Amino acid sequence: MSIEEVSAERLAELFHHYHQALRPAESWEQVPRQEKGRLIAATDLARVELASTAGERENSRRYFAKPGEAEWGC
Repeated sequence: MSIEEVSAERLAELFHHYHQALRPAESWEQVPRQEKGRLIAATDLARVELASTAGERENSRRYFAKPGEAEWGC
């Protein structure tokens, strides 16, 4: 599964889950609606940034042959 396939809400929920594992507090269901909205918006922006940087990495490699595909010649 790619990062683009994960909803912002699910990513926010997972982030909250692991954040709480390091510092116990309320469950996702107990997080105020406004705070959930901020977390979801932040993770949506993070997904966009991750997707764009992944695309940039792919573009930077497009001129290079994949392993085993290079043609060697002089």
